[in-house]
Amino acid sequence: MTSSVQATAEHPPGLIARLGAEALGTMFLVLVAVGVKIFSTQQGGPATALAIGLSVTAGMIAFGYVSGGHFNPAITLGNLIAGRIRAVAALAYVVAQVIGAVVGAALVYFVVLASPVLADARAALGTAAAGYGEHSAAQTQLAGVLLAEVIGTAILVGVFLGATAGRRAIAALAPIAVGLATAVLLQFGEIVGNLPFNPARATGQAFFSPSWALEGLWLFWVGPLLGAALAGFVFRGFSNFPAAAPVAGDVPEAGNDGGAAAAGAVQAPAVPATAEAPVDRSRTADTADEARDFFDGKKGQ
Repeated sequence: MTSSVQATAEHPPGLIARLGAEALGTMFLVLVAVGVKIFSTQQGGPATALAIGLSVTAGMIAFGYVSGGHFNPAITLGNLIAGRIRAVAALAYVVAQVIGAVVGAALVYFVVLASPVLADARAALGTAAAGYGEHSAAQTQLAGVLLAEVIGTAILVGVFLGATAGRRAIAALAPIAVGLATAVLLQFGEIVGNLPFNPARATGQAFFSPSWALEGLWLFWVGPLLGAALAGFVFRGFSNFPAAAPVAGDVPEAGNDGGAAAAGAVQAPAVPATAEAPVDRSRTADTADEARDFFDGKKGQ
């Protein structure tokens, strides 16, 4: 048992497996987000936001040990800036997330086409699409929606980074923290303009909505990415604080290689050192981080 856990920590899943997990998790998230919004008898409200938050929690529990459970380009960008995933892997994550989001929205679109009650499928998906001005329930203008996306995404990414940070993080609670944060923020963003705080989800919805959704899609990339960058840089500042003295029995983190251990929300449990499997404690003093060094320009491009 000990050897199998150590093997998982030392050899995280390959990039293809991680991309598949990100695509599937994002597809599930968008399927729930769009489907519940359209078919909910309450037409939104706390029940919809909670359902989406629970889907995030379920997705992180199901796929977090493989890919880290980002399901959101903003969270991936935050992890990149925080030095917890390599640039190439981060770009691949974003592509996988967008593909998963488009597939999830397409599935809802075909379900709506089969419903005789909803005559216009694109108009139905438009009720879940992000918008501003006349397409916002509160008639919120562009500047207000942009500010809300920046602030909301910064909070969401900050929660993710904090909940999954280092040895002190409680892996089992990270999906719950991120899911609850998502639900609360979506409840706030719904009246402002169906804000998803997730560029991939906004893209998937826009492809199957009226033309105005695609025309305004740029806003729902710029805002979240700005917020993610803000959270990522703040988190890097926090990580520069002196580390607490190691406690007996602590096991050093696995090296950041862009895999689940670097970006993950759910990691394998720590295994205490034994005679058969000694722990290399010299790595606790080694602050070299390939992803962080790449971002800081300390490694050759």
